[in-house]
Amino acid sequence: MPHLSGDLRSWLGRIARGAALLILVAVVSGALYQNVLLARERRAYPMPGQLIDVGGYKMHIYCEGQGAPPVILDSGQGDSYLSWRTVQPEIAKFVSVCSYDRAGLGYSEPSPRPRTSRVIAEELHGLLHAAGVAPPYILVGHSFGGFNVRLFASHYRSETSGMVLVDSGHPDQPKRMPQQLKMNAEYVRQLKLLQFTEPIGIPRLLGDCGDSAAIRAAECTFNDIRESTAELEMTGESASEVGASGDLGDTALIVISHDTGRRSPGLPEELDKARNRVWAQMQEELSHLSTNGMLVIAKGSGHYVQNQRPEIVIEAIHDVVIRAREKSAAH
Repeated sequence: MPHLSGDLRSWLGRIARGAALLILVAVVSGALYQNVLLARERRAYPMPGQLIDVGGYKMHIYCEGQGAPPVILDSGQGDSYLSWRTVQPEIAKFVSVCSYDRAGLGYSEPSPRPRTSRVIAEELHGLLHAAGVAPPYILVGHSFGGFNVRLFASHYRSETSGMVLVDSGHPDQPKRMPQQLKMNAEYVRQLKLLQFTEPIGIPRLLGDCGDSAAIRAAECTFNDIRESTAELEMTGESASEVGASGDLGDTALIVISHDTGRRSPGLPEELDKARNRVWAQMQEELSHLSTNGMLVIAKGSGHYVQNQRPEIVIEAIHDVVIRAREKSAAH
């Protein structure tokens, strides 16, 4: 090994210390940037609703309106209660309606339990009872939320009076979707890396937290990204739990599918057609979970039907509420 002179060693040492100092300054500056902007956004868009203790940690629930049976809204994977901001005020005009943040997402504190749909359903049940929201419920699940509400209905059948599945996941989805669209280990690794860059503001700086200050206030946090990743990692187990949960009997059910004739510009045409063909089949199957089920296609809509065709979701919920009330009155 070549011998380094004292002057050269001193020079290299100064460079190393300078580089370390620059990194420290960047980390501290990034943390200040993230925390200052998050605090500012949360002052501008304060959390509605309340935080409820569910046994050592608190979960966020936001209820509006009056009348039974209460409608419970469960969001897609990684989404906060804000995914329902377009439809919740309209539903509140005819019935009580609650959106919430799963543990670790939005304003809810993290849970020590595994992030599977079975656990999430149990936590939702505890949250509703602790918040004084009386059953039976109309359960509404978007995407991954469809898994959760199906497990809830399976475990608490007597507390479920109706269901709306909004472009819901299907338990066979991990097996039946085209191989190119299946989750892989590299994607999960990228998400895990992203969560550790969040405390120093990198996702916010890159625009990955979205262009809505209200959404950034709820979702641009370390806990939110960690929870989203954990839910994604447990998708296979959640799908198995839902697949074993059985049907819904004669529970009032409306399944809303996105428009499977609509092209997704980010995918090659043949892959997009294959994806939509499988999706259409799975949504049809979901509509047969109940002898009192039906399928609605949200023409012109993509996956977020509640934002792109909110009137369809509102009408479906209203329909299920009326059917549940009529069934209750008949008994």
